[in-house]
Amino acid sequence: MGGDLADVRLWAGELDAVHERFVHRFSRSEPRESALAYMRGLIAPLQRKNGWTLAEEAGHEGPDRIHRMLNRIEWDADEVLDDVRQYVVDNLGDQDAVLVVDDTGFLKKGTRSAGVQRQYSGTAGRTENCQVGVFLAYATSRGRTLIDRRLYLPASWTDDRERCRRAGVDDEVAFETKVAMAKAMVRRAMADRVPFRWVTADAAYGFSKGWRSELERADVFHVMATTRHDTVVTRWAIDHPVHDLFNGLARQKWKRRSCGTGAHGPRIYDWARVEVRPWHRPDRRHWVLARRSVSRPGEISYYIAYCPVEATLDDLIRIAGSRWAIEECFQSAKQECGLDDYQVRRYPGWHRHMTLAMAAHACLTVLRARELDAGKAETDPPSSSTSASPRYDG
Repeated sequence: MGGDLADVRLWAGELDAVHERFVHRFSRSEPRESALAYMRGLIAPLQRKNGWTLAEEAGHEGPDRIHRMLNRIEWDADEVLDDVRQYVVDNLGDQDAVLVVDDTGFLKKGTRSAGVQRQYSGTAGRTENCQVGVFLAYATSRGRTLIDRRLYLPASWTDDRERCRRAGVDDEVAFETKVAMAKAMVRRAMADRVPFRWVTADAAYGFSKGWRSELERADVFHVMATTRHDTVVTRWAIDHPVHDLFNGLARQKWKRRSCGTGAHGPRIYDWARVEVRPWHRPDRRHWVLARRSVSRPGEISYYIAYCPVEATLDDLIRIAGSRWAIEECFQSAKQECGLDDYQVRRYPGWHRHMTLAMAAHACLTVLRARELDAGKAETDPPSSSTSASPRYDG
């Protein structure tokens, strides 16, 4: 019991510290206090986290104050997100961090919630009536959390401006593909000088040659999943299909490796890589990676990598495997921080809820990182080494 009380005090104290980062974004005390109460409710052990239960947890007579904070009172969720992202960098910033892009679905009924329609939901694994959000995660050896978010608006929405207005979508908000959203979020991280070394994403994003080219021009290292029909430039031909590069590859070129631990243990595959564009600058390399199932050798996935010359196959496998960090963020943020527990329909309200849920998740991630640090300090001998400055800081 004493330990539980200590944990509650620890969480409350750290939430206060996160909240202190962005209190200046609110011009009035009511939304300022409601935002903190909302975050406290999101991490509270409530079976459901809706306006009524969060209001009860906060000691309010009803959900009106919570609803006003999310839907009516003016405050800029992007400005608050800037402060939350800086909190993450201040506490988890790592020169070797990986930025991970992916989307997740939020099942919804009806047709009034911004961006809702029948579309594929990775959460459900099928086409459902849902909203889809595109997110950016920050993954380090000490923890991983979400640092950006955007609600995807299908063309059926952006082509109907009256429908958009009813859902709080400004006329200036035009249609954007999910890849365009991913590009914008990574650019924003770069502009905000978030320290990182790599970018990774699944094939829905990694197949974009335009995005890979943009990252390369900025000299941003990346390992991006792609489809078997993607093409690359080789010494033999232009636009060579990636799946043809591994036909007849010597058996000793394939290495059995784990790319991380999953729900059922290590994710073990056979991996190989083939260099492409060998005439590029001498301190950089381009590779195509193949990941082959051990039990079903016919199942092969492919990745395009741009990296420093010294990057090993094991390095590239680790970055490819780090993509699952964002899935872990989605799972923990939904289970522990109410990421998918919201009753807002309007476009600004969605971004406000997500921002505060991400702030709560960042808080818990930082607390866990400190616990790991404390445990490591108890077992490791003191070190006099100092950390290097970030490789990429904008």
